[in-house]
Amino acid sequence: MEMALSMIVLLTILFGLIEMCLALYTYHYVSDAAREGTRYAIVHGATCTVSGVSCTVTASQIQTYVQNLGYPGITTSAMTVTTTYSAYPAGGTCVAAGCNGPGDLATVTAQYKFPLNIPFISSSALIMSSTSSMVIAQ
Repeated sequence: MEMALSMIVLLTILFGLIEMCLALYTYHYVSDAAREGTRYAIVHGATCTVSGVSCTVTASQIQTYVQNLGYPGITTSAMTVTTTYSAYPAGGTCVAAGCNGPGDLATVTAQYKFPLNIPFISSSALIMSSTSSMVIAQ
């Protein structure tokens, strides 16, 4: 009887620790997804051209790009990516219409709902969010 009761507590702690390690692992990939999305946005600004054809991206194209990166263990449908552009420095004027010209600031926020399942504790979703900002190169 004592062993059964102590194993319940010990296994709950063990599985809770494993689940929190998975959450930390997932947060690492969420923050990397925000950085990759920002990097994609800054190289595809308003003046981006390849062989005379514009390669400017929209916010939905950035979201699709980030969701298709294929991070292991992450459900892409649970990840939301938002992109905003602003003048840099703050309070200045935008270089191009839509604030996505060289010298403007691109900010990408990746948000992910991590399903937290620990035995004997009610299941919930842990909302992970990471934001990355960089100045547009082209």
